[in-house]
Amino acid sequence: MNTSEFEVTGMTCGHCELSVREEVQEIPSVESVEVSHRTGRLTVTNNRPLEQAAIVAAIEEAGYRAVPAA
Repeated sequence: MNTSEFEVTGMTCGHCELSVREEVQEIPSVESVEVSHRTGRLTVTNNRPLEQAAIVAAIEEAGYRAVPAA
């Protein structure tokens, strides 16, 4: 299993979290998604190699901005 973390900006509530979670979970090989509007963090666990750009694109599709966490 691989885990990636991202900083997400623009989320303000639980509905924002749900929108991001739903978009990211549609990516093949994603096993789990944890997201918090309070911390602005997203953690993705996947079972195969996954391009970080695909995760960022899914978050942007939900209407938010994201960058890989440092």
